Amino acid sequence: MSDSQEYETEYADLGATTQNAMDIAETSMDIVRQFTPDETLADRIRQKSVHSMGDIEFQHLIEFTGTDEVGDDEDAPVRAGARAVLEEADIITDITMVKAGVTGRGHDCEVAKAIGHGKELAEETGMTRTAAAMLELDKEDAFEGSIVTIGNAPTAALALADCIEQGTRPAVVVANPVGFVKAEESRGRIREVSEAYGVPAITHVGRRGGSGLAAALTNELIHVAKDVRTGELELDLDAETRAETGANR
Repeated sequence: MSDSQEYETEYADLGATTQNAMDIAETSMDIVRQFTPDETLADRIRQKSVHSMGDIEFQHLIEFTGTDEVGDDEDAPVRAGARAVLEEADIITDITMVKAGVTGRGHDCEVAKAIGHGKELAEETGMTRTAAAMLELDKEDAFEGSIVTIGNAPTAALALADCIEQGTRPAVVVANPVGFVKAEESRGRIREVSEAYGVPAITHVGRRGGSGLAAALTNELIHVAKDVRTGELELDLDAETRAETGANR
């Protein structure tokens, strides 16, 4: 096995491409695991949030809602997201920065951004470009069965919530828009429709967040899928069973 192949089999940020970078990523995650649980798939998302934000306490702000074919436990959004990656579902982000942060490695999903669509609707109505983009893409059923990642625009999350309320069913929503205006409200709205309609979602509470966090959590879904593909992880266990059996390690 070559050095590069060996490092591919170990945990590393999927954006790292050199041995030194992968060593740093692995060391960082080892430190994170000293302060976070490591029993469930949801714990992997918590760990990634701490790693991304550089804040140990951020793990307590992550919320998991919705359900999948296994159940409505906290692992449901992670299982649903990993399953969507394995099925090569589209990954749709709100803006360019989030799209740029989603790794191109470890999956065969098409990654696209919403911004740029719906220009006429935005001009006609005065709504934000991201909200108009989400509504325009929804007309094309772009979100159906897709991984939808929102890291910047609260209005994009609010628009997506309306689409879900009207029948759209993404495979999973990762919504971490940042800011002081409507950001926390928009994530709460995603949780509301997630719980009402069973759509799996990963959000957080508070004013922090942003494109880097949303991309990082999406990348962890990709990494979970990679572990399933290589036989290192069994996907169809609920969180309680996974914790009891140590299947996450």
